[in-house]
Amino acid sequence: MKISGRRVCVYFGKKVVGRNCLCRLPLIVDSINKDKKMENQGTPPAHPGEVLKGLYLDPMNKSITHAAEDLGVSRRTLSMLVNGHLGVSAEMALSLSKALGTTPESWLNIQQSFDLWEARQKIKNIRVNIMYKPDEQVKAG
Repeated sequence: MKISGRRVCVYFGKKVVGRNCLCRLPLIVDSINKDKKMENQGTPPAHPGEVLKGLYLDPMNKSITHAAEDLGVSRRTLSMLVNGHLGVSAEMALSLSKALGTTPESWLNIQQSFDLWEARQKIKNIRVNIMYKPDEQVKAG
């Protein structure tokens, strides 16, 4: 997406250099192509904690302790999020959006992209049987 001749991330509205934002999501939202592109690249999308640190905490010179106080969460909780050991909940997405002027959907979308990529890595090793409705099984068999 271009706004006034500059490239911006569709989720955060931040200026982008190169093809992707720090969140590693394509600049133009096309969910089918985005999913296939990330799956084929083998590169995981950024964890929301990485995005939070890279786009907000570092540029603001905010420590984990001060940011946790601003968000009303414990230092441990925010540290776990920033270090990728904890995901963004709906409540945290609301807090982040309110504190940073973003939308809760943007944080949940980044979390969902990360979770989906991780699941796709695991599904390659999982065996499943196709389930049919009783009337379809007779036709298929």
